[in-house]
Amino acid sequence: MTATKQPSRYVWPALLLVWITLTAIFFAEVEIQIEGPAGWAASLPTWRIEHHRLLDIFWGGRPLTGYHAWAFSFMFLVFHLGVFITQKWSWRIETRIIASLMLFWIIEDFLWFIFNPAFGISNFSPDKVSWHTHWFLGIPADYWNFTIVSAILMWLSYAKLEHIINRLKHYWRNGRKD
Repeated sequence: MTATKQPSRYVWPALLLVWITLTAIFFAEVEIQIEGPAGWAASLPTWRIEHHRLLDIFWGGRPLTGYHAWAFSFMFLVFHLGVFITQKWSWRIETRIIASLMLFWIIEDFLWFIFNPAFGISNFSPDKVSWHTHWFLGIPADYWNFTIVSAILMWLSYAKLEHIINRLKHYWRNGRKD
């Protein structure tokens, strides 16, 4: 009997990133067909909550629209489909799902601008994209925030927790010596 070679530990995370990007491409195209040139559902017949302090905290200062409330909820359910198919759930899996969903929305949003004939990369700027109210280094602040949080969550979802705990114990016992 021959032993099968295990794939590199980077194969599954890389495939997950490819899958997230592929789904983001498709959903960006769907949104372009729905919204057209009017981003953030500006021309859609949907309800809107324009200002609320919770929108500043959780929604980056953008209005909450019925379209986006349903689209975000739908994608949340889609990303959890595997849990119900496999009947397996853990905090590690949930962490990976949330990280993947955050990354999906960053990629999808950026691709909306790239693929949309009414925008393109040359119009990806604060003066042309009014619904992204906070920018940092030429990129919406949400992209920075969600990328950092997503990367941390993704790392935690793949990390060996025993290794992390042992490293923390070592750090607290010995200080920064390594």
